[in-house]
Parts: sequence; C-alpha cells; structure tokens
Amino acid sequence: MTNQLNIGIILGSTREGRVSPQVGKWVKELADKKGNANYQIVDIKSYHLPLLGESTDTEGIMKWNAKLAELDGFIFVTAEYNHGMPASLKNALDLAKDAWNNKAAGIISYGSAGGARAAEHLKGVLGELQIADVRAQVLLSLFTDFENYSNFKPQALHQANMDALLDQVVSWSTTLKQIRK
Repeated sequence: MTNQLNIGIILGSTREGRVSPQVGKWVKELADKKGNANYQIVDIKSYHLPLLGESTDTEGIMKWNAKLAELDGFIFVTAEYNHGMPASLKNALDLAKDAWNNKAAGIISYGSAGGARAAEHLKGVLGELQIADVRAQVLLSLFTDFENYSNFKPQALHQANMDALLDQVVSWSTTLKQIRK
C-alpha cells in the first residue's frame, strides 16, 4: 500500500549480546497487526557508521541518510547505558540532519529503571533534530521483562502503552508529512 506511512523501528544498540533485536521484533509484530502503516526494522549496526569525525568514508552515512529519508516516522528502541542512550544511537542521530526533520517518534526503552533516563536523554536530542516525540512510551525492566536479563518476555501490562504509542506515532507522522510536502 503505497499511501501508507513508512515507520522505521530503529534499533539503537550495537553491543554484542544486545537485546534490542528481540524488542524490535516484538514491536514490529504488534505494529503489523494494526495494519495502519508499513513498519520496518532499521538496525543501525548494519550501516557500519563511523564515529562522527573519525573517517572520511561516507558510504555508510549516505546509505543511513537515504534510509531515513524514506521514512515518515520512527520508533526508537533504546537501552540505557550509564543513565543515557547508547553512544551508537547518539552517533547515528548526529550523522543525519535534514532526514530527521518534521517527523514523529515514539520511544521504547529498557534498563534497570525501565530505561527512563535514556528515554529522557533521547527526547532532548530529538527536539534539536526537529523530531516530535509522542507522549506515550514503553518502559521495559531488565528485572521483569527479560528472563536472565537476556530473553525478552514482556509483561502484558505494556500492551496499552504500546497501542497508544503506535497510534500516536501514526497520527503525528500523518500530520507532519503534510508539512514536508
């Protein structure tokens, strides 16, 4: 369906043993059931992005920006590392500018305190990039939503927040798409 929005589920962690692919798969399964947009997982790890200013090789950066330009909105899946978002996610945000502008985003975070501090950190950066973050968010606990801190088993209580997040991202993305025309 070509008239539907394209929403990217951005996996923010690139660490070995990361759980973001499990969370991203869960998000995509729930989102696809709604049928209100085209959802796709976008794994920053697969773009092999150099740290900002460390390389003159721009191939990965160009592919990253082209992918972002195709998307109308985002759902960020972020871990919490040291009370903030992963460096890999911050770097990926910094390696694009205009491709982010006037789009909406939802945040799904995980960590010992549900990743709340990473989500707050991310919100400040999103605002600077002219990305409108929606109110609804999903906070996943490493203690109650992950078996042995590694096998994702989300509690049912997250369903209502997930539904609200998906609805808000689609609604805001639809509206902001008109601004970009």
